[in-house]
Amino acid sequence: MTGISVTSKSPSLPGPVAVHMEWSAEPVLDEDAYRYVVELVYEHSRISLGADKHALLSNRLRSRLRALQFASYREYCDLLRSPAGGDEIDHLIDLISTNHTKFFREPEHFNFLTRQVLPQLVRTTPTTLRMWSAACSSGEEPYTLGIVLADFLRAFPSVDWRIHATDISRRMLTRGREAIYRSDAVEPVPPELLKRYFQRGVGEREGSCRVKAELRERITFERFNLFQPHCQVPTSQHVIFCRNVMIYFDPPSRATLIQRLTRHLAPGGYLIVGHSESLFGMKHHLEPVQQGVYRLP
Repeated sequence: MTGISVTSKSPSLPGPVAVHMEWSAEPVLDEDAYRYVVELVYEHSRISLGADKHALLSNRLRSRLRALQFASYREYCDLLRSPAGGDEIDHLIDLISTNHTKFFREPEHFNFLTRQVLPQLVRTTPTTLRMWSAACSSGEEPYTLGIVLADFLRAFPSVDWRIHATDISRRMLTRGREAIYRSDAVEPVPPELLKRYFQRGVGEREGSCRVKAELRERITFERFNLFQPHCQVPTSQHVIFCRNVMIYFDPPSRATLIQRLTRHLAPGGYLIVGHSESLFGMKHHLEPVQQGVYRLP
């Protein structure tokens, strides 16, 4: 806090007038602090922040410094280094992670499920159909999967299904579990499906919708770092969605991620990545099927 006192002589007053002005300078994220935070983020999440992300990182952390009443990023780095820094590292990763999603995003993938994957699975899979939405953000993707599955399987009532939804952000997972979305957020959902699988809010909830319990009870939300040593996600998944995630990782991390995801696929299972992503240049055992879709033989 910097204070300046200015004394001036006023012709209309008998004595000097004291004017006290105060302001707080915004903390500056210097190179040492920036490099430390970038390396810490990479170590715990594999999210790769280049030199061009300096302003983004500073902007996202500024409110956190205010909340902690820190006057500098050096104090914040000291907290991250301290024995109590584990929880704050989780908070840091939450602030850094990007959470852009929507219902029926890249709809060709869901059309592919309905047209090709689900007819095949109901013929060949005697057990529960299992799907994993990795990096599920606030839940729009796994609930879209749930809508597609539930609607297709209306003709196959004896077939069970489950979706495992994971993300590194606790904040996004909370929103996913709540399953409450603004009316404009559910606009991509076809009206018939919206009526069938959502409840419209009333009273204080007017202007929002909630996914019905029949879908919510089949989707498990769990915090998960895609690069943590032990993976609690069940193996033998029939379909894994991991879309628009690799773009935040460097090439070695992308290769590691694909290897890990492949180990969780059932034989004949599908890995679906974003339209702007590919496995070109990576060593893997997957067969390309169409844009963003790969199959384990």
